[in-house]
Order: sequence, then C-alpha cells, then structure tokens
Amino acid sequence: MAFALPPYHLPDFAAPRLAQAPVARFAAVEHDGVAPAEYHATSVFPEYLQLAPGDWRLLQESRMDCVVRLGAEEDLEVVEFRRLRRGDRVAVGRREDGGDGILVHTSGFRAAARRAEKFAFRTLTTRESSFSYDYDELYALLGHERHQGFVLWVLGPALAFDRDARAAFVRLVRAGFVHGVLAGNALPTHDLEAALHGTALGQEIYRKRPVAEGHYKHLDTLNSLRALGSVEAAVARGLVGEGIVHALVQNHIPYVFAGSIRDDGPLPGVIADACAAQDAMRALARRATTVICLATQLHTIATGNLTPSYQVLADGRVRPVYFYSVDMSEFAAQKLINRGSLTTRAILTNAQDFVVTLERGLTIS
Repeated sequence: MAFALPPYHLPDFAAPRLAQAPVARFAAVEHDGVAPAEYHATSVFPEYLQLAPGDWRLLQESRMDCVVRLGAEEDLEVVEFRRLRRGDRVAVGRREDGGDGILVHTSGFRAAARRAEKFAFRTLTTRESSFSYDYDELYALLGHERHQGFVLWVLGPALAFDRDARAAFVRLVRAGFVHGVLAGNALPTHDLEAALHGTALGQEIYRKRPVAEGHYKHLDTLNSLRALGSVEAAVARGLVGEGIVHALVQNHIPYVFAGSIRDDGPLPGVIADACAAQDAMRALARRATTVICLATQLHTIATGNLTPSYQVLADGRVRPVYFYSVDMSEFAAQKLINRGSLTTRAILTNAQDFVVTLERGLTIS
C-alpha cells in the first residue's frame, strides 16, 4: 500500500464569519499560575488567533488543556497553567468559531465522508472489528515515517513479559522504526529482569513457569541497577546484554521513564517528579509525527493530552500526527477518545501479538 501525507486545507478566512471576526483579546495574569477569567483552553486541533485584522496565526506547538500566552514579539506560546506569571497576557474567549478571534479548525485534513445511514451495524471499534486494513495502513505509514518522521512508542510492561515480543521490538529499534520511547518504571524494570534472570515478575518469559524466589527477581534487578547508578552503566559493563532497554541504549534512542506512587526502587533514571516527567515527555511528544501506545492506559492518556493532532514542519507545511492506541480492553481504547483525543485510532488486540505481527509485516513489506 502506497502512503502519502494528506493535504492540509486552510480555513476560508475570506468567509464573512471570519472576515468580520474581531481580533483576539488578551488579559493579564494577576497571580502566578492562575489564568484570567474566560481564558481560552487549547485542544488537539489546529487553532488560529487573529492578532490584527486578517492576521490569523496558527499555534505552532499546541496541546490539550493549556492556555495561549502572548510574547513580547507578538509570538504565541502554548503553556500550562503552572507556567503563568503575573503580568503575562493570556488569550481569553470561549467561542471557538472565530467569534472571539479564535478559530479551532477541526476539518484541516478532511477525513473522507462516510455514507450516512439511519441504522447501521458495527459503527464502533470493538474486539469484533476487523483490523487487517489498519495493519496495512500502519505498514505503509511506518515505511514513510522511518526516514521522514518521528515515531514515538508508549510502552506498558506487558511487552516485556513475552520472549517473542521483546525480540520483535528490538528488531524494530534496530531497523529504524523507533525514534523515542515513553514508559513507566515497570517496562524497563521487567525488561531488565528478563535480561538478567530470564523472568518477568518471577515467571519465565517463554514457558511462563514460576521460578524459585521469583518474587525477588525484579527487586534483585532494581538493586543491581541502583548499585551501578544507571542503565547505561549496566549496558556498558556488559551486565545487560540484550532486550528492549539494551537496544535503546545501543542505538541512542531517547526515552523517558516516568515514575508513579506505586514504583519499587525505582530504577535509576526514572523521573519521580510528576511535573519534571511531564516536561521530559512533552519534549519527545512535540517531535512526534506518529505515536503508538501499547497496553498502558495512564501513559496513553497522558501522551494523548501532550500531543496535538498536527505538526508544523520546518518549511511551514502542516501535517497530521497519527495516534494509535493498542489494547485488549475496549474501555482503555475508548477512554482516551472520551478524554478529548478524538483523532486516536484503536487496535484491539494483545500488545505482544501486535508487536510480533507488526514487525513481521514490516519485514515482508
């Protein structure tokens, strides 16, 4: 299947509704971290603000649930509430159709119209849905993104629990289909446990047999890595010689491991400060042109909130950001959509099977 980026269609700024729209209004911040009344909250879609009659500016690095700050040079910056300082000027207005000088443009990529039926079966993605075409589209997309995009993977620990899935993902890294990784403490911990002990949470990653003192294995792994000080040191010294983390280090793939309240250890390099982890995740999310999330509901929702549906390229072109949520649970896949990430595509399957199938398909194609 051939792949081509869809064209981006600008809003019709000559239409009466936009031609007669007022310029955007900005109000001063009175208290650090507190937006003014009637602040405008950003979405995942392209958004334009009119700074002077006819001067509509596209937000360059937008994301969900932030505000727009006007800079000294009339540049527009999308920032979190916690970054606001007294005296900052923030866009205000709740009308998103141009009525407040703000336009949320939801049809820039104009998905093909579907036949309207008053009554139809299978209109929602479920475990009964067919995904053959989705895989074929993904093979074509990743063939393009491999050299012309930034593919960001968001990984849950299930990927580390299976021998074939770990091996398939390592091959994806080495083949150039992985440009960044976001995960929690569990994914690297259990991948490193597999590298050191052949287990994940004390169970063999191939035969699934429990081993003696299995409940110690991930703790022993954490303890060994904490003694060395970093996963990079463990790889450099030969303690870790295979697996997902080994492949990321060996191939210089940037990653962010964000901690949580339930973490053991945690592993060296895991960012325990939630705001610092959010900042580090955002640094990779803003580079992403395709995001693939595997079996990690909370990290998927977090990444969905950090990632817009579009990216402005260096030459000024606007392209879509593709976002996939892969999970066995219909609830997990739908929850991200319910949180506002309306451009998400769901593939309902075991994450381990997905990675193995995807790697095989990319090898064949």
